[in-house]
Amino acid sequence: MSWALIAALIWLVAGNLAGMLPSRRGHWPAAALLIATGIPIVIAVARIEGIWVGVLVAVAGLSILRFPAMLVARRLYGRASARRGDRS
Repeated sequence: MSWALIAALIWLVAGNLAGMLPSRRGHWPAAALLIATGIPIVIAVARIEGIWVGVLVAVAGLSILRFPAMLVARRLYGRASARRGDRS
């Protein structure tokens, strides 16, 4: 097992633990830190282990960060529909 996969597994465990902790400000500070550290880890896994393993790690990361990902998707969809005039 390469160092990148070990780092990805540690990142996944840290993400799960961060989600379980109570937070007054919500989980956005933890999400920002996880996003900032997760992107280089996914890139390293994809370069060392191959693109398909990198995709699997990215999907696992998105399952942990599903609410920030859904927020980005909603904002992108909202902008696209506003450009087309599809808003109701």
